[in-house]
Amino acid sequence: MNKISPICEDFSYAMVQPLSTIMMVQDMFKSGRLDTKPEIKNKYMSIAKRETEHLFTLINKIVTISKLENYKLEMNRTEVEPTPIIEKLTEKFKSNVQKPVNFIISLQTKTAYADNDYLGKVISNLIDNAIKYSKESVEINITSEESECYTILKVRDNGLGISEADQRIIFQKYERAAAAKRSRRNGASGFGLGLNFVDQIIKAHDGRIFVNSTEGEFTEFTIYFPLENPNNIHNR
Repeated sequence: MNKISPICEDFSYAMVQPLSTIMMVQDMFKSGRLDTKPEIKNKYMSIAKRETEHLFTLINKIVTISKLENYKLEMNRTEVEPTPIIEKLTEKFKSNVQKPVNFIISLQTKTAYADNDYLGKVISNLIDNAIKYSKESVEINITSEESECYTILKVRDNGLGISEADQRIIFQKYERAAAAKRSRRNGASGFGLGLNFVDQIIKAHDGRIFVNSTEGEFTEFTIYFPLENPNNIHNR
């Protein structure tokens, strides 16, 4: 019970904060106070849109994790090309974030045996995590290679880093201890779902994910996606 209470409080806060912002913006629009101030009005519309998207993302993560945990969601795995997925995501993040972001992409594999949509969500979550827990600017390296049995994808940043103790628990559901420490250092916020969401999706692919990090220097996530036909690697 003691463990559940903080989770409920965190969840309530995670939901109430964006809802309160959306309602505030709605009230301002209804009052007509912004009718003669188009620039300010557009600014508040952008804020409301961002908070709405945040809510949808949070709810979708919770629903997806629940389905995966109860074996009610299967991955539609096919040979997909990571390059267009990553290019689309990098452009999206460059245009939406408020700090300088430099992406360095080096993909040695043409395809990965994965669910197209969920592969994008995995990479998006790792990029978001890198930006959220970074300094004034961030450099993100995304690389891929292939072994005899796996497509190996790596996402590395030069951000705040993660302590050795927190690396052991960072993939746990609703684990906010590690996130909270980093949040206090750079003002970021989170509910402790992002990395568990990633972990659950990778497991649904029969894959593995590992983290390597040094505080104040870097964090690197390494993902192993099993090949569809490991014996045919040389024919790819």
